[in-house]
Amino acid sequence: MASVGSLWATPPTRTPLIENLVSGVDRYNPNNVSILEDYLYHQIRSEEYDCLANLAILKLYQFNPDLYNPDVVINILIKALTSVPFPDFNLCISLLDERPASTNPDEPDPLPSLLPILTSLYNLLQQCRFPAFWAQYRSDEAESLRDNYTVECIGFESSVRDVVVRAVKAAFTRIGRERLSTYLDLTGEELDAYIAKLGWSLDSSTGVITVPPNPDNQIESTVVQENIQLPQLVKIISHATQTAY
Repeated sequence: MASVGSLWATPPTRTPLIENLVSGVDRYNPNNVSILEDYLYHQIRSEEYDCLANLAILKLYQFNPDLYNPDVVINILIKALTSVPFPDFNLCISLLDERPASTNPDEPDPLPSLLPILTSLYNLLQQCRFPAFWAQYRSDEAESLRDNYTVECIGFESSVRDVVVRAVKAAFTRIGRERLSTYLDLTGEELDAYIAKLGWSLDSSTGVITVPPNPDNQIESTVVQENIQLPQLVKIISHATQTAY
């Protein structure tokens, strides 16, 4: 079974052409940026994700400022947002150059206004403040982000809920239905169907959901036993006696 690290570095959905552009000598060829951008939009439409390919786009933008496309950068950050707890979002941010605000009223750059919102949303996910995440995501402040970007990113909200589920599985053996509702931003039949899909059991009389055991939510005591041979013990006692005088 492939490790999480290997899947991150080489997603199974990456084609040989993209592999060559990401890992080969053509990585810094600006003529290939359109291919990588098309691959990003394929990820947007198909719920696939390839962080290294997207980082390659940002690196090309660094070296070739004339290639910069703010919509591409925003979509890259949206895809990286739901990689929590992995640091993909910060890796992307580190490749963004300081850019003056656009002086063209006909083509304003949307990134400066959306970057603080995206960064705040990322921090809320990273801190597991899920109700606050949904509140900000649904706010008027983030309307432009929703209407122009995440609406086109297939499965974005489902990916956020995947982040929530990973955190809940790692921290809980039981959780209240109402609490989970605020974490997932789901209610009623939608919530019940989601719980059933996860295979978690709900006690309808108490409203308590049981999270199946997994390596992260099981506390196991560890017994450490040291075996000291008699000759070693003699040396220890002898050394202690000598240092006592």
